[in-house]
Amino acid sequence: MSRERARRRAQREAEQARERAVRQRQVARRQRRRAVVRRLTPRLRRGRSGRLARHSRGERAAIVLLTGAALILIWTFVDNLALRIALIVLLLLVLPAIVVIALDRRT
Repeated sequence: MSRERARRRAQREAEQARERAVRQRQVARRQRRRAVVRRLTPRLRRGRSGRLARHSRGERAAIVLLTGAALILIWTFVDNLALRIALIVLLLLVLPAIVVIALDRRT
């Protein structure tokens, strides 16, 4: 009786070893295939990077539109060309600080 159990256990273990080997080969093949596909597919940069990456599309549009409106107002209501240029340069220099003060999310 114990010989029969030992023989069945040996058969079970041999079958499990075969199945394990097949599974390992399949996993290895799948990993190799994924590595090849990963190497061949071009990398698309997801998300945004840079200074304006922290702001949503609506916030960026508001920044551009309000800056454009300020430029139009300066160009319309200021007669002196030197003063126009000075105000536009000042606006462009102060714009990052205004954006940080108005739209910063750190608080």
